[in-house]
Amino acid sequence: MSRTEYLTDAQWSLIEPLLPSSDGRRGRPFRDNRRVVEGIVYRYRAGIAWRDLPAEFGPWQTIWKRHRRYAGDGTWDRVMAALLAHADANGLVDWAVSVDSTICRAHQHAPTSRGTQGDLSNYTNLLAEPADHALGRSRGGLGTKIHQVSDGNGRPLVLLIGPGQAGDSPMFPILMQALSVPRVGPGRPRTRPDAVLGDKAYSSKSNRALLRSRGIEAVIAEPDDQRRNRLRRGSRGGRPVRFDADKYKGRNVVERSFAGIKQWRGLATRYDKLALTYRAGVLLSAVCAWLKHLAN
Repeated sequence: MSRTEYLTDAQWSLIEPLLPSSDGRRGRPFRDNRRVVEGIVYRYRAGIAWRDLPAEFGPWQTIWKRHRRYAGDGTWDRVMAALLAHADANGLVDWAVSVDSTICRAHQHAPTSRGTQGDLSNYTNLLAEPADHALGRSRGGLGTKIHQVSDGNGRPLVLLIGPGQAGDSPMFPILMQALSVPRVGPGRPRTRPDAVLGDKAYSSKSNRALLRSRGIEAVIAEPDDQRRNRLRRGSRGGRPVRFDADKYKGRNVVERSFAGIKQWRGLATRYDKLALTYRAGVLLSAVCAWLKHLAN
């Protein structure tokens, strides 16, 4: 395979039936769908401008428009859901999940942040562009956070983005709400993991109560200040939190998953003006990660 070919024939055969075959508005069939998808992958892997795509992928305008359409109509979300359903049916999903986030700096080509920064209610609708474009200014400058739920093997189950300065804990309920793996055949999607592993940033009474109400084991480290405050209050501070140190050792898989995402230069640094198209690129990297396990 050349450097401009990323997907194998077996991998392409899995996702080709899941992609739109025509423009639904005019019924005009899409041509060279595989070449276009390869062009989208190449752009994010190389971190180049759309105009600089090699000519062998065809007109860059076609590739950009197709990517914008797939980002806005939820195509990559549907592809991801179908692959997860296939993986779960074959017992490939480890339901001791890990949660974390990583920050990606925004290039000067990304827009300046507008709207109410840190208003996470903007992120419940995955197909709507948030008012702040998922950009926020933290100590390192303007950036975007990728929030992820990964399975016990470090493969993505949920990928959301948010502003760079926003905390991880407020995003936790939104991540849990977005976790839904369909069944192959009849049956409701699986939305409840066996356990959730998270670092101290996710330790809050509300997050622990959410997991407890759903019968999910919380393997979340307790910060020193929360522990001291609980001990200071005595019996009013409540019981010590349960914490399985051995299970917590598996939380690093989500860190390794982020390392894989950031091998794509167009994701390690955000060049996209729209949060929709940037998240679609992140989703595409997750689709490719699952294809490596589903189609050897």
